[in-house]
Amino acid sequence: QVQLVESGGGLVQPGGSLRLSCASSGNIFSINAMGWYRQAPGKQRELVAHIASDGSTNYTDSVKGRFTISVDNAKKSVYLQMNSLKPEDMAVYYCNGQILTYGSSRYVALWGQGTLVTVSS
Repeated sequence: QVQLVESGGGLVQPGGSLRLSCASSGNIFSINAMGWYRQAPGKQRELVAHIASDGSTNYTDSVKGRFTISVDNAKKSVYLQMNSLKPEDMAVYYCNGQILTYGSSRYVALWGQGTLVTVSS
């Protein structure tokens, strides 16, 4: 079974840091791009950070300079380093990947189950 599993969420005080991880497993041949999304209560899911297969990155404006997305191609994993966290960063964070499995000819979007980030004093 192909899946993405996030970890690293938790409770942190404003100004603190967390590092989210997203590990892939299963019959994955290639990952084209990966990203982190978040969804706060009562709000739509939004893209936080994205990294393409060429390593280029983009971030939503509210996290620029504070969050860093990175990928370990060998492990087929993606990470999100979050610094200077603010209460408005509090949300469930989801990992997304454009996945190509062995035997398939097209990439499909795969989502993790989410990890909760709580920013509170």
